[in-house]
Amino acid sequence: MTRRRPKGRGLRSRRSLPAAGPDAGTILRLAVLLQAGIAPAAAWHHLAAAGDGSAAAVSTRIEAGAGVAAAVRAQGSAWAAVAAAWRIAETVGAPLAASLRGIASALDDGERSRAEVRVALAEPAGTARLMSWLPLVGVGLGAALGFDTLRTLAATPAGIACAIAGLALIFTARRWSSALVRRADPDDAVPGMGADLLAIALSGGVSIERAQRIVGDAGGAQLDAETRGILTLSRSAGVPAAELLRAGATLARHRARTDGRLRAARLSSRLLIPLGVCTLPAFLLLGVAPMLLSVLSATPLTL
Repeated sequence: MTRRRPKGRGLRSRRSLPAAGPDAGTILRLAVLLQAGIAPAAAWHHLAAAGDGSAAAVSTRIEAGAGVAAAVRAQGSAWAAVAAAWRIAETVGAPLAASLRGIASALDDGERSRAEVRVALAEPAGTARLMSWLPLVGVGLGAALGFDTLRTLAATPAGIACAIAGLALIFTARRWSSALVRRADPDDAVPGMGADLLAIALSGGVSIERAQRIVGDAGGAQLDAETRGILTLSRSAGVPAAELLRAGATLARHRARTDGRLRAARLSSRLLIPLGVCTLPAFLLLGVAPMLLSVLSATPLTL
């Protein structure tokens, strides 16, 4: 599973990347090792020996005396859910391997959802970047047609005014389009993770109230309205809440995927606004206006 990478990260070795987000494959392999009876610290060590950079960082901290959950949390905020799940499972005595399998599934589902949304966003975002070059293409087109557009834009008062206004509009259009794309781009949070963590706590046999306290102490997210509704349903119907919570978490990720696709569809229409307000006027100022000014300057005035 691929995560966003900061600039310059490709210059570092794999073992020096503790800030990377958790990989579902790493968590799943860890669950298999634990299920086979390997101790948690040894499981991280085996993963590190196999070349997993994140596991190497965790294993180093464990060897230095840190607890497993603390060593995982030190990986950065992206690993908070994994660290919380580990601490919750240890606190309530829930099967750690099964808990990690659930977290791995949630991480994989969340990443698939983000990937689908970003693929859907790629086309309108690429079109916006391409159209932002249209005004500069107009300058080249005027020169290709034999008009001295560059001299007009650089040496005449009207041309300089057109150049300044056109470049300002290009800058505004690019910033505006980038802001629209960023707003539509999904974040790295995994929807439904709070419900998954609470389900791990409840699988240890504790009460709902104690499970909520344990999740909060482990650094889990605050319960949202939907999760509280699931707990209310569990109490009123007298059914176990853990499976309801897992189903609710899966549904939350499905809704996030659908919402992301809708954002991508709306983005195509919204990007037409900076195109019409900024890009097309910039094309007229940088491409069409210099040609007209060149024609007017070359035409002798007759009385």
